Amino acid sequence: MEDSDGEDVKETPELPQEVIYILSFLHASDRKEASLVCHSWYTASQDLRFQKNVTFSFPASASSLELVRGLSRKSRCSLKISQLDGFSISRSLLLEVGMCLGSKVESLALPGSSVTEASLLALLPRLTSLRRLDLRGLDSLFMSGAFLSREEHRRQVRSALSGLKELDLSDLRYLSDLTFNRLTGCTPHLCRLSLAGCHIAFEFDPYQGCPVGAVEDSSALLSLRNLRRLLTEQRSTLVGLDISRTSITPESLRTVAQVTPNPFPFKLTDYSVEILVKHQPSLLKLDISGCTELTSRSVEAAARSLKSLTHLSLSRDWRITEKGLADLLSVSSLASLDLSECPHISGTEMVKGLKGSKAGRRNVEMLNLKSCTYVRVIFSLTQLLGDSLRELDLTSCVNVTDLSVCAIATYLQNLVILRLGWCKEITDWGLLGMVQKNQSEPDDETVSTSPRFTRTFGNMGFFKPPRMPFEERPKMVTQNDLQQFKQKAGASLLALKRLQELDLSACAKLTDSSITQVVRHPELQRLSLSMLPEITDASLASVGRHCRSLTSLALSQCPGVTDRSVAQAVPYLHRLQHLHLSCCNNITDRSLFLLMQHCQRLKTVDVSRCKNISMTAVDLLQSQLPFLENVHHRLIGGADVTLSD
Repeated sequence: MEDSDGEDVKETPELPQEVIYILSFLHASDRKEASLVCHSWYTASQDLRFQKNVTFSFPASASSLELVRGLSRKSRCSLKISQLDGFSISRSLLLEVGMCLGSKVESLALPGSSVTEASLLALLPRLTSLRRLDLRGLDSLFMSGAFLSREEHRRQVRSALSGLKELDLSDLRYLSDLTFNRLTGCTPHLCRLSLAGCHIAFEFDPYQGCPVGAVEDSSALLSLRNLRRLLTEQRSTLVGLDISRTSITPESLRTVAQVTPNPFPFKLTDYSVEILVKHQPSLLKLDISGCTELTSRSVEAAARSLKSLTHLSLSRDWRITEKGLADLLSVSSLASLDLSECPHISGTEMVKGLKGSKAGRRNVEMLNLKSCTYVRVIFSLTQLLGDSLRELDLTSCVNVTDLSVCAIATYLQNLVILRLGWCKEITDWGLLGMVQKNQSEPDDETVSTSPRFTRTFGNMGFFKPPRMPFEERPKMVTQNDLQQFKQKAGASLLALKRLQELDLSACAKLTDSSITQVVRHPELQRLSLSMLPEITDASLASVGRHCRSLTSLALSQCPGVTDRSVAQAVPYLHRLQHLHLSCCNNITDRSLFLLMQHCQRLKTVDVSRCKNISMTAVDLLQSQLPFLENVHHRLIGGADVTLSD
């Protein structure tokens, strides 16, 4: 939400200016704690000067009526009301919203609802300041085809929605030309329109070539011709169109691309992408993920035509290769690049592109290389990306080593999100920044990784057998090593002072030696240490003391974690909302009692397959925590999973 007007400011109590100034810097969760001091502090924490882009989400229930009345004191608000139906409670709630809030509502969403036409038509004319309307999935409105059929209703709604900027009609099964034209006729100044997942007839013309206006609009389907008509009429204001998941054909895309600024189709070919970027050279964001027919030809077309591109997603486009990435990384405006699950990417061309564009080097803020198993140039990439990068995902990049981690800690010190899950070559030495100087990156082409031949044939073969994973245990970190680490500052994870999310799951070679020393980030909010068999209570206790801002913590399949460390950690984790402890067999009911006492904000708890957790404790947990939404407790208490007749 925007800043409040003078009327709201007057509600702020007479508190010292120093207190008001400090409150302006606090996180919403901290202001919530401050509001518990007294009534004056509570009112001050609700001051709209501290609230921007706030959406109030609540279900259709009798208790929500009082909430709506309380919101009437605000100058403007955004609402997300769920579970609306045709019963009296829903009708009363919508009536209360119209009466108490009316011109103050800027955004309205009705997810998971079956609202009736009469209820919505009674509300919409009152929402004269509405800027965003979300009707996704509301099939109940359009099933009969009578929505906005009366001219009187259309006139009232048109008067209220004349300033509407965003309209979301995604996943509407019964949307037709008739109902679509009635609704969009009431919104003459649309900027963004979403039709994702709607049934649009791209290859069938129900009008058989008749000119627009010569025949009545179809009440059975939404046609491409009708969509093109809307885009032509509102092309002066429309800047975004979402038609993903509509199975648009290349020829239809060409038709749409000629009139609309930002179409986002789902199933595409290289030809489709070439047509799109040719007609829309000013595109800023392009998401063509999951389009398995695309090749590097699409990448080359985007790099050649989209000189203002800022965000590009190629996730799961498994035919994409290195070709074209050098030109793409040379685009100076590119800030976000998603190449996750593109198995043919090695990163070599990316390095060339970054070297050829100093501007591009400064602007890239997000890079996702998840499951790109051939990437071997992490060291070079980190040097070139430098301080601009904020988010890096290297999940399942099997060639990430300790030296890679040291490079990340040295060159990417402004990182906010770092994901290294399933990078199984990472050891304590990498996190501590104590890599031996003779260690090299796997991208060193001079190092041969092929089997070495021997002079004898004693192994019944011509080469020595490869070392098995269980034979490649890293050298253990000793107390002397830790003393050296404390005395000499190195390129450890401690250098990433702005880190808010860290994923080290399934890095099985990590132990307490590194976790207790380097996972000490005061601003860290999300941490995953799942599937680390070597960590013990010492790690969890250290995390609790040093990472007190955590909202999500994953410790699944960590057999060394017990009630003892939970008791030491949770008193510091008052902000915790999501906790995952599945398959931790040393966790008992005592841990759940501690969570009830210290972690009142928990929303999700996973204790599935914990054999020492009882159903009684789970039921008590659900009754005691006010915000708890999901408790995963499958196969607790030592349940037998053996299938029997």
